[in-house]
Amino acid sequence: MRTKSLKKNKINVITLGCSKNVYDSEVLMGQLKASGKDVQHEAPKNDEGNIIVINTCGFINNAKEESVNTILEYVDKKEQGIVDKVFVTGCLSERYRPDLEKEIPDVDRYFGTTELPLLLKALGADYKHELLGERLTTTPKNYAYLKIAEGCDRPCSFCAIPLMRGKHVSQPIEKLVKEAEGLAAKGVKELILIAQDLTYYGLDLYKKRNLAELLENLVQVEGIEWIRLHYAFPSGFPMDVLDLMKREPKICNYIDIPLQHISDNILKSMRRGTTYEKTTKLLKDFREAVPGMAIRTTLIVGYPGETEEDFQILKNWVEEMRFERLGCFAYSHEENTHAYLLEDDVPEEVKQQRAAEIMDIQAQISWDLNQEKIGQIYRCIIDRKEGGYFIGRTEFDSPDVDNEVLIDATQHYLKTGDFTMIKITDATEFDLYGEPVQA
Repeated sequence: MRTKSLKKNKINVITLGCSKNVYDSEVLMGQLKASGKDVQHEAPKNDEGNIIVINTCGFINNAKEESVNTILEYVDKKEQGIVDKVFVTGCLSERYRPDLEKEIPDVDRYFGTTELPLLLKALGADYKHELLGERLTTTPKNYAYLKIAEGCDRPCSFCAIPLMRGKHVSQPIEKLVKEAEGLAAKGVKELILIAQDLTYYGLDLYKKRNLAELLENLVQVEGIEWIRLHYAFPSGFPMDVLDLMKREPKICNYIDIPLQHISDNILKSMRRGTTYEKTTKLLKDFREAVPGMAIRTTLIVGYPGETEEDFQILKNWVEEMRFERLGCFAYSHEENTHAYLLEDDVPEEVKQQRAAEIMDIQAQISWDLNQEKIGQIYRCIIDRKEGGYFIGRTEFDSPDVDNEVLIDATQHYLKTGDFTMIKITDATEFDLYGEPVQA
């Protein structure tokens, strides 16, 4: 029979899923630290604490599987007496709590995405309203995520986000500016703006799409040198943002705009509110407004009813558009979404083959674009040292998903968190190599 450990309580927060979850974990840890709790993020296995909080993802099958496996791993450790308590929060818990409580009853308690005060209470801490914007950041010291809105009002047929995160709720500009000032005071130089939909920002609070006004306020924050935009929606994009991007050096010439597909048949079934023609024109307008900007997108293949013709349209379009960055996912049939009513009729092996074909096309495009960078000089931020290299990024690259710039650490010394001018000397499909030069 297992016995309660005699260790002093140490809380270990484990984050699965997207950058929005990272942000939520950071807020949780900030609150715990303010209550005097010993809290760590993804502590090493030999010192991972006796109270585990798992912040889960419930977006697609692979993510759900990873979340369930992580829960089971720590329930097993609880049975062995290695940890005392296991709490589960986040999207999977929000979406499937009754099923989880039935299937994995040894978890001490499950919490939804909006139950931070209840989770804190279970951990012996009080929710402190005065800590709005205070977080214990887990990213390298030079960049941080800034969540400008929660939830989503879009009706996309394949997406379960509204089920887990609710309706779109924008954060007030003054609150976000205060949060940015706090991050800058801690040494953060790059803000990565995140939301389920940046395009929609402000409609609920200010009765207009207000992303540009938010950006104009954020660029005034002393110490912030780069601001990066993630997860914009193509329909209704506020074009005044592009004018600001072009004239304001702090706003990276970069945007992450998930487009999902381009065949009109699939776009209509996906309820995306756009067409092949409109989307193609939007991208052309982006590149005309901000020459040289990097556009990242994500695509879904194998959606119900996707024919070979639909897929060929998508392939041809990817070749034509030459995206700087692109990710591709096989469709996941999600309960309680509109598309769940459709027959999931594309075989799994066909989905995977189509995703591989898209990524092969993108690898060649990325190779070609990166070869053009050889001999060019870019201002890079240095994120970390890893093995024999310092790892940096240009303004056209977001952490974890895009190109990295590798600088030989045996030949050059650089300081993490600093901006450095780097001359690109070599390139592969997804990495650049360079050396520092005098500005």
